[in-house]
Amino acid sequence: MPKLILAPSILSADFTRLGEELAACESAGADWIHIDVMDGHFVPNISMGPFIVEACKRATKLPLDVHLMIEKPERHIEAFAKAGASHIIVHIEACPHIHRALQHIQSLGCKAGVALNPGTPVGAIEAVLGDADQILVMSVNPGYSGQKFIPSTVAKVKEVRKKLNALKSSARIEVDGGIDVETLPKMKKAGADVFVAATAVFKHPKGTKAGIQSLQAKLRST
Repeated sequence: MPKLILAPSILSADFTRLGEELAACESAGADWIHIDVMDGHFVPNISMGPFIVEACKRATKLPLDVHLMIEKPERHIEAFAKAGASHIIVHIEACPHIHRALQHIQSLGCKAGVALNPGTPVGAIEAVLGDADQILVMSVNPGYSGQKFIPSTVAKVKEVRKKLNALKSSARIEVDGGIDVETLPKMKKAGADVFVAATAVFKHPKGTKAGIQSLQAKLRST
């Protein structure tokens, strides 16, 4: 079984202390850093660009998992790869030429992922399940941190896992949205192996390290 990965999303981090937040993630045992990129069009919010990826690259040794929640993501893939992304994820809903986008990401030396919104059926990505390195199942509608987990997405993870197993694919299943100590075990049991958490890490009442440690404990015990 592949290593289970915890990827704190800096969307909920304190950006006045971003370097310290990244150091806390690293020292507490986080595996990746997840970076949510939003354009105000594909999703209603606006967030980070390549300059934040480049800053994170200088501040941490952890792999940078860059999630492009933007229209026409193929226009920006190279900029994020150059900034230091380790993985780049594009949305099937925003990327009509998905094969080309995944191949472009991989040609730049990055792992390539395809993401599904909660309302998008798994069948929409079936044609590229054998091409992607990661499948990101959104468990909230993308755009904001702190949203309530959508329970029906557990079944979607099970469906993706079944299809990947049939293909004998080593692609990872990543989940993002409302992941905390209650929902993480459900997604793990369904077949996910990468867990993105924002609020549960950076808004933990005892601090970032405690947030990571509580989720890591759930990964080990369930």
